[in-house]
Amino acid sequence: MRKVGPSQEQIDSVTSILSIGKFQEALDKTEILRQQYPGESLLSNISGACYQGLGQLENAVENYEKAIITNPSYYKAHYNLGGALQELGKLNESVESFERALSIKPDYAEAHNNIGNVFKVLGQFDNAIKSFRSAIEIKPDYLEAHFNLGSIFQDLNNMEAAITSYEEVLIIKPDFAVLHNNLGVILQGIGELDSALEHFEDAVKIMPDFSEAYNNLGNVCKELNQLDKAINCFNKAIAINPNFDKAYNNIGNVFKELGQFDNAIKNYEKAISIDPNFAEAHNNLGSLLKLLGRQYDAVVSYQKSLEIKPDAVVHNKLAMTFMLLGETNQAIKSYQKALSINPDYGDAHNNLGIALNLIDQTEEAIKSYKKALSIKSDYAEPYFNLGNLMLFHGQWDKALFNYEHALNLKPGINLLFGNLLNAKMQLCIWDDFSNDLSELITKINNNESPIDPFTLSLLIDDAQIQLKNSKAHVKSTLSNYFKEKYPKNNSLSKIDREQKHKKIRIGYFSADFREHPVSDLSAEIYELHDRSQFEIYAFSFGPDTLDEMNLRIKEGVDNFYDVRMMSHKDVVMLSRSLEIDIAINLGGFTANSRAEVFAMSVAPVQIGYLGFTGTMGADFMDYIIADRIVIPKDKQIYYSEKVAYLPNCYMANRTKIAVSKKILRRKDAGLPSDGFVFCCFNNYCKVNPIVFRSWMTILSKVNGSILWLPEGNNIAMNNLKKEAEKYGIDEDRLFFAPRLNLKEDHLNRLQLADLFIDTFPFNAHTTCSDALRVGLPVLTLIGDSFTSRVASSLLNGVDLPEMITSSKEHYESLAIELATGSEKLKVIKDKLKNNVLTSSLYDAQLITKQLEATYLDIYNTSQKELDFDHINF
Repeated sequence: MRKVGPSQEQIDSVTSILSIGKFQEALDKTEILRQQYPGESLLSNISGACYQGLGQLENAVENYEKAIITNPSYYKAHYNLGGALQELGKLNESVESFERALSIKPDYAEAHNNIGNVFKVLGQFDNAIKSFRSAIEIKPDYLEAHFNLGSIFQDLNNMEAAITSYEEVLIIKPDFAVLHNNLGVILQGIGELDSALEHFEDAVKIMPDFSEAYNNLGNVCKELNQLDKAINCFNKAIAINPNFDKAYNNIGNVFKELGQFDNAIKNYEKAISIDPNFAEAHNNLGSLLKLLGRQYDAVVSYQKSLEIKPDAVVHNKLAMTFMLLGETNQAIKSYQKALSINPDYGDAHNNLGIALNLIDQTEEAIKSYKKALSIKSDYAEPYFNLGNLMLFHGQWDKALFNYEHALNLKPGINLLFGNLLNAKMQLCIWDDFSNDLSELITKINNNESPIDPFTLSLLIDDAQIQLKNSKAHVKSTLSNYFKEKYPKNNSLSKIDREQKHKKIRIGYFSADFREHPVSDLSAEIYELHDRSQFEIYAFSFGPDTLDEMNLRIKEGVDNFYDVRMMSHKDVVMLSRSLEIDIAINLGGFTANSRAEVFAMSVAPVQIGYLGFTGTMGADFMDYIIADRIVIPKDKQIYYSEKVAYLPNCYMANRTKIAVSKKILRRKDAGLPSDGFVFCCFNNYCKVNPIVFRSWMTILSKVNGSILWLPEGNNIAMNNLKKEAEKYGIDEDRLFFAPRLNLKEDHLNRLQLADLFIDTFPFNAHTTCSDALRVGLPVLTLIGDSFTSRVASSLLNGVDLPEMITSSKEHYESLAIELATGSEKLKVIKDKLKNNVLTSSLYDAQLITKQLEATYLDIYNTSQKELDFDHINF
């Protein structure tokens, strides 16, 4: 006879205690009943539930199994066993238990829902979806199943299906705060910000202490540019949960956007103090520190972020920071780490190309740019960078091809427009020249940075526009190096004036201590400096060529430092450790001249000289060395530097230079034996359609005359011939001189010409000096800017002011007059020949003494801590 089990009243008493979470009390009462009614499956199941509530899962499993042994068709025990096994992580066994429960009771909605949760964890998403849908089919108002179905669709990025499921939940339970929050997250993710905002606001109305929803509401407000409201939301999230690290990080992002950098830093640091392993906060702090010019602090933050969570994007940011610091090799390693994480990271491939190009790994750089383009064919920056590489290596047509691609894809890239114009000038492609210049001026007046200052001086003869462009260039490329807000934490602190030395320490900084016009002009100065008053240092940014000029300069200075591979900071630290008193910047904004080190202050006084004929537009340069012709007094306002005037021509020149003694006739140089020879040996980039039109006008008026130019790229030469034909000048009247290996041979060859006709607005500089030295008169047109007045200064240096014209008409008429049989040219040649012998222009000893007097004046002013002012010799 079957033993009678516990009464319903006894069961209800136990289950009511169990339902309110008093698991131990319920278990104790159940065990008493089990002693009275041993083997009762219902009581074994209840004991299992009590043990599960107490977290004693093994005991729970044991009791559920006892219930099933006693009653194999007890579907609730199978269901509960499945839940306990799920908690133990025994997922496959859990599935089996839920399936047994469902085989006994197919319409068991809860079992369908729970097995769906297990399938989700196992990654069996189709089975999970099927199970949740089965639960909903059995029980259409089953809130949890609808929610779980929406969650899995959300995880699978099927946002449309997720939204449908969540909206069905809200029909059942409109005040479901968590659901409003989840739906808001989805809608924000797909860009439906206004709808997302409504759901987040509903979530916090329903649940005022829902900190996560306040945080999400703050994020969507930030996206909607409702920044004050965003801050308010983040503050509410923090008030509810003072340790809410994500909210501190997010409010930091808003303060950064508002320009409240101190508050942003404070909140990022608070987020990190709560969770030192918060990688995103370290990353965000690093980005802000980089923006503020605190690159070394930024490196530390990025590195902490990467220690916690290796990430390709952060490696790329770290590498870009190393690039700013001039630590190219470190940057390359970081780019490579980014690519090891994400081989298809186009930005990292492009940036790696830039770094490789800096260390002359040209082929590898090209591969990196092309890899970036293979990933994203409409990526403008690699085209721009390929163009820069080709421009540097003189492959002008390839540079133009790449620049045009970049311009079509993204016209606003800094310097792109100007570099494209540079390539066109090198190829003598002048289509739309006038409109290009108008557009260039418009961009500069709009405070854009479309062109580098050196290239601008080839095109625009306007000192005011040049100043404006230089300032924009400094702002766009160098602003990270001299932030005033955090001087103490900047890359380096502001430099102090050194104690007075027995000898003034002069540091010459250049990328061109090799066979180069700048060194050709200046090498003798280093040798002639008065060693009783001055100690001479050279800091080389360029390659160690070991050519004759490179070796001469090394011999001619007291100390030579090859700093090419050093970071910007290390160069500055070296200069400061040597207590350099005056730094002479010989490069300005020319190639590889590293204006960054001057922005960080390599010496208490920094002076621009010789290699860059224009203003740098930067307050970190104190002086520019000039003369009264290249910078008249009324033009001083267009130079950010104070002007240190030399009494004669500012340009240094060798005292003597070898000229080949070989007797040359015109036919030896491929020239016609008779007829007037005009020449211009300036680079093609200085030739423009306005100059060329004047040249053709001159040729048309001088019968039998020819124009002798340097041999260049074939495209340019062919274009010049075509341009000549447009003006009715036979292309055979243009002659091209091949490049000679020895300068002494070139100077000898120059004497075959009758008249050097200059370019404008960028005059002949060294080429003018060379021509005058060998007795070849130079005809120039004086302009408004430094570059357009250099030839005039040189001509004054040999007392030939009559060769300076002030208009195109005067330039053309004088050239024609000199070439058409008058005695005037012979008088000028004789005068030039005599003047060269006595001119101060080629007296290196004299200009060295003038420079020394200038340095001494500036040094004394610096030591007295007086304000710098223009210096009149």
